[in-house]
Amino acid sequence: MGDYAKWIRGKVGHDTIILNFSVACIINENGEILLQKRSDKDDIWGLPGGAVEIGESIEDAVIREVKEETGLNVEVEHFIGVYSKYFHTYPNGDRSQSICHLFKCSMLNGELMVDNKETFDLKFFDKNNIPKLFIEQHTDMLNDFFQGKRGAFR
Repeated sequence: MGDYAKWIRGKVGHDTIILNFSVACIINENGEILLQKRSDKDDIWGLPGGAVEIGESIEDAVIREVKEETGLNVEVEHFIGVYSKYFHTYPNGDRSQSICHLFKCSMLNGELMVDNKETFDLKFFDKNNIPKLFIEQHTDMLNDFFQGKRGAFR
């Protein structure tokens, strides 16, 4: 089933729901991390990733979402953690508790590609020069990644 979030929203409206996401930490040869300038807020960045669809594993979801949002083909190196205590209200009024599964991924091939729908820009950043991230959840995930954590849960 494609676009689970849209399907479930058709049933529950703006009520709070639980959504599962898979998110990637991708590092280039200079040790910089890839961030996505998101289309849903001005000048706000985040880690690439997205919602898990019905029938899809969290690993398959991160590989698919990274390809859709960045143009890169990746493979999962290892699991970093799960981040589940976060709530978000979208600009249209939809509310959710977001459960993010964070993976360290390595680039296989592909070229960075901006679609101007979900992604306005893609850029690698040095860990000392990270721009404002769109939600606390991504800040916590990035901090855990830079601290070398594995098996983190919040």
